[in-house]
Parts: sequence; C-alpha cells; structure tokens
Amino acid sequence: MLTGILQLAFNAADIIIVGQAAGSDAVGQVGATNSIINLIVNMFIGFSVGVSVSVSREYGAGNHQNVNKLVHTAVATAIVGGIVCSIIGFFGARYFLTLMQTDLIHIDGSTLYMKIYFLSMPASMMYNFCSAILRALGNSKTPLVILTSAGVVNVIFNLFFVYAFGMAVEGVALATVISQYVAMVWILIYLTKAEGPHKLNLKKVSFDQKSLKSIIVIGFPAGIYGSLFSLSNVVIQSSVNSFGNIVVNGNAAAASIEGFIYTASNSFHQAAITFIGQNRGAGKYDRILKSLGVCVIYSFVFEVILAFITYTFGELLLGIYIKDSSAAIMTGIIRISVIGIPHFLCGIMDVVNGALRGLGASTSPTVISLICACGFRIVWIYTIFERYKTISMLYLVYPISWGVSTVFLTALFFALYFSKLKKFKKLSAENAVNTL
Repeated sequence: MLTGILQLAFNAADIIIVGQAAGSDAVGQVGATNSIINLIVNMFIGFSVGVSVSVSREYGAGNHQNVNKLVHTAVATAIVGGIVCSIIGFFGARYFLTLMQTDLIHIDGSTLYMKIYFLSMPASMMYNFCSAILRALGNSKTPLVILTSAGVVNVIFNLFFVYAFGMAVEGVALATVISQYVAMVWILIYLTKAEGPHKLNLKKVSFDQKSLKSIIVIGFPAGIYGSLFSLSNVVIQSSVNSFGNIVVNGNAAAASIEGFIYTASNSFHQAAITFIGQNRGAGKYDRILKSLGVCVIYSFVFEVILAFITYTFGELLLGIYIKDSSAAIMTGIIRISVIGIPHFLCGIMDVVNGALRGLGASTSPTVISLICACGFRIVWIYTIFERYKTISMLYLVYPISWGVSTVFLTALFFALYFSKLKKFKKLSAENAVNTL
C-alpha cells in the first residue's frame, strides 16, 4: 500500500506542479489522458498478474527451477510488451483523444503529454513485471524503496523542467520518463545480484514455452479484465468531456485524489493473489478463506478511513491542484461525494477478483466483469445518463457497477473454492492410502 501511495503521490506531483505553474487547463490536459493510457497499458500489465500468480504458485510448491524460468520469461515479456505499448501510444495518441471528443483547449497538450509519456513504457513494464516477481515471493519492501528513490527523481525533474525551463505538460512527462528508467535500472540490478530462485541472468533472458503459457493463461484474461474496465472508463471520460473544460479540469483533480483511496483495495488485491496463490501451490486450502477474510476486512477499513479524510478535506485537497477556478473545484467535490464515499465496494470487488486469480481462475472473472461492470456502465451511459444528463448521474454508474460485480464474483469464488476443496481432499486421501 505504501508503494502504491508513493507512486500516486509522485504522479500527483506531476499534476500539482503543472497546475500551479500553468493553471487548471494544464491539469485537465494531463487528466484527460488517464483513461486512454490505462486502456492501452492495462492489457500488458495484466500479464504481470500472470507472472505474480505463476511465481507464487511454483514458489509455494517449492519448484525453484520453475520460478527461475518464470523470472527470465517475465523479463522477456516485459521487453516486448513495453515496445509494443510505446508504439501504439506514441503514434495513436491524437487519434484516440479525438475519438474521446477531447476539446480544443486540451487536445494539443494532452497529445504532447501522451507521446512523451509512452516513451517510458519499456521501463514501466520492466519495473511492474519485476515488482510482481518480488511480491509473489513475499518481498514488497524492495519495490517500495526503489519506487521512493525514483519518485524523488521524478519530483526533482518536475520542478527543474517546469520552473527552470518554463515547460508545462511536456516537462512533467519528461520527468516521468526519466524516473521510470531509473526505477527499471535499479530493480534489474537488484535481481541480478539476488540470491535464490529469482536471481536474474540477463544473458539467459528468453521465452520458456511452459512458463510463457502459464503467464498467458492467467495474464491474458487479467489484461482483458483491466482493459475492459478502462474501455468503459474511456466512454465515461468522453461523457465528461461533453460537459466542457471546467468539468474536465475538476474531474482530473478529483480522480487523482480518488486514486489514493483505490490504492487500499489494489494493495490487498495483490496480497490476495500472493497468499492464496502460495497456499494453493502448497496445498493448504484451509488457509485460503482466512487470507480472503483478512484482505476484505483490511481493504474495507482502509478505504472507509481514506474516503472520510478525502470527503472531509475535499475542498482543501482540490485547492492544491487548482488555484484559478472555484467552479472546477466544486465539480471535483461532486466526484468525491458520489464515487469516493462508497469506494469500499470497489475494494471488496478487487480483493475477491484477486482471490479468484490466486485460485487459478482467469476467464470467468473476466466474463463477469465484462457483463456486470463494463457492459452495465456502457448501457447506463446510453440509457439512464442520456435521459438524466447530469455529472452526478454519470458518476453514479461507478458504485452501482462495483456492487453488482462484487455479488457475482463472490458467488463464483465460493463455488470454485468448495469444488477445489473437495478435489483436494480426495487427492490427499488417495496419497495417504498410497503411502500406507
């Protein structure tokens, strides 16, 4: 969670610095790119989930040689994914933003930001994949230390480019690129010097067929899952754009603040994948439900606390981003009220989704997300929102879709868990008879 909060803090620094130096429209220019960036990136980031599940399962089962093969395959996958992602984002930036009906005030700055930002994709992919490996082994401290160092570099270059050279969105984008490559270098150095099954030898980086298949089986549906959510968010961002630049600016600032709440759910989502994946690999099915329960409770508590803080000090927090538009700040308050307060629903949904992936399920959670979240959101926009066209009605689609998805994902988890538990007990009984 600390890693996620720091990452968000450094990303928020981009928006805050450019907003203070260049005004609220610059905030909107950066914020208008988030949904389309996530749409492109999440497909490839999904494969890092496949890495995390596969490594945790093999590590829990004590198959250290397979862990090492997965490490080298993961690095090779990150290289290819990063390059492909960079090409798509760099050359498609303006086209995608035009499809989203980005207004003339924002589109030039947003296009420039995206083009520069996507130059960091090879480094970003490498950091995320290597972090997934370390988290799967139970090491979340090293990614935190590396990210902290890279984040400090990001803030320093933000200030340098924006205030010393008078840059705006291009300055914060360049700072992000530099910091991502710093993080990549440091995490690669750590893995090459590591002792154990996760030790990386750069000369051995290649695709192991079995390892790649294991990553793809979990990672591809996870990528589809992330991209489907992002696709629905692109449609929502397009609807936000239809309200004009003031709403776009306020929405961007509030979304950045809201990200800190989401970090709580995502951190316990990652924990659920690791703990349940390792326990499944070790055959300790009795600990799976306990892992799920702990993650759900902690996610709920942290999200409620963060939501309360955000709502109570919303106007003050938004004022850090925006100093020249009280109307934009009021739009941000609406988003925090409608989306931030019930955000714990998102937390529960994410944790259960992570638990399913830890159990080895990949396609079924994606199908549920497609129907209950993404499909529901798109239908809402073209029916309910079309009839009651207010920003509050648009934002309301988030908590409702989270609640619907949570119900179906939870039902799927328990059905899958008890079916696997029955199979595991049968295998245990057979092994005991064979031993006798």
